[in-house]
Amino acid sequence: MIYNTNLLNFFFVCITSLIFLKKYCLAEDLISGYHFSEPSTQKIQDDDFLNPGFIWVENGELLWNKKEQSSQLSCKSCHGAASEMTGVALKYPKITKKGNLINLEQQINICRNENMSAETYEPESKNLLALSVLLYYQSRGLKQDIKINEKNKEYFNLGKKLYFKKIGQMGLSCNQCHDERVGQNLRAEKVSQGHINGFPSYLLRWSKIASVHKRIQFCNEQARAIPFKIFSKEYNALQLYMTWRGRGLKIETPAVRK
Repeated sequence: MIYNTNLLNFFFVCITSLIFLKKYCLAEDLISGYHFSEPSTQKIQDDDFLNPGFIWVENGELLWNKKEQSSQLSCKSCHGAASEMTGVALKYPKITKKGNLINLEQQINICRNENMSAETYEPESKNLLALSVLLYYQSRGLKQDIKINEKNKEYFNLGKKLYFKKIGQMGLSCNQCHDERVGQNLRAEKVSQGHINGFPSYLLRWSKIASVHKRIQFCNEQARAIPFKIFSKEYNALQLYMTWRGRGLKIETPAVRK
């Protein structure tokens, strides 16, 4: 029997492309960024002793129990031990009584300002991220399951719009990388599905913990676009959509990423 080699090769390419499309591009299977990391990076995350993100967890524990001089109150005074905050981080971003969408870092600052008469932390400051990491860590292993309702639907729609919007001099959108090119090489990295279940994460490129807003800023800059400010309405909306998009994935904070 004589086989047409070119035809067989074409058939093989079609089959493998369909498998790749089903598994990655259509995102039917949610895959954490952990699985796109180098094995050496995965080992760092897997070992709590080696994972440098736990420096922030430990610092967060100290800050949680620390009483502010202005009020003689600590986070623990109202909320109890940090271990009692399991599941709380999964509710963010959330709508406030005023109808604004805020993330967990903003809620920490609101608590400090309104309930503890303490100064608010600067965005991306070590102390703010330490408390955020501590709280997300309490939910490590739990699945993301944020709900979209009438209160947050407007922000959800904005976040979805931003996810698919082409931006910058390069004219790129989030979905072009994280839906259409998943698993392909981008310089020295594999393109992931862009899930945020590990954030705040320890980024090896910066040797520190970074929030999801900071990571999105970095993506915007790579597309040669002007990024929004951290805590902006746009980034909170995008965080809401991306959290919903990754529902079912387990929290990994403090994750380790390149």
